[in-house]
Amino acid sequence: MSRRSGILEFAVLGLLRESPMHGYELRKRLNTSLGVFRAFSYGTLYPCLKTLVANGWLIEEPGSTTEDALAAPLAGRRAKIVYRLTAEGKEHFEELLSQTGPDAYEDEHFAARFAFFGQTSRDVRMRVLEGRRSRLEERLEKMRASLARTRERLDDYTLELQRHGMESVEREVRWLNELIESERAGRDLKGSASGGSAQQNTNNGAPGALPRSGDSLRPDASDDTAT
Repeated sequence: MSRRSGILEFAVLGLLRESPMHGYELRKRLNTSLGVFRAFSYGTLYPCLKTLVANGWLIEEPGSTTEDALAAPLAGRRAKIVYRLTAEGKEHFEELLSQTGPDAYEDEHFAARFAFFGQTSRDVRMRVLEGRRSRLEERLEKMRASLARTRERLDDYTLELQRHGMESVEREVRWLNELIESERAGRDLKGSASGGSAQQNTNNGAPGALPRSGDSLRPDASDDTAT
């Protein structure tokens, strides 16, 4: 399994833990709530869903709303399939939530993990936050050393780009310091103390919005393709 497919499976299980969804709704939530998935398509999502079903972590059910029931005969399409998390799937997701290995500190994986901090225990949140901070501090040290070696050979625009990258990492380190201080003081972010959703934790411009080292973690509008 690739790292990105593993992140997608994690996010799908986390969203379905909140409530059952059909494929279009699930894709929309992934796009709007988890900007890390802005570029993925149905061609990526449905193999993931099929794998999760095959593993026994999800089950497929026919849509139960009136709209879904009428969709097939009126539009010549089959009713939408709703995906529901099984007990085994919930157990597997909770196991994934408890993991704090190095992958949890990487850019995309950290973004997905942070989106579900409302469902994560405080000690695990602390380990992930501290690991992420350590990873960024190492990155920042390397960036500073590289800039010091090459400063004289860079033109003004390249130099400015290097500085911009460093400032982005420095901002995230400061943000992580604030989060870690809040966790140590026993304070929760608004909306994440009990059952906070992924959208609450990563909504752009809202308290607790996820800062980035680059510009790849913004949500994107999804199309109207239905399952």
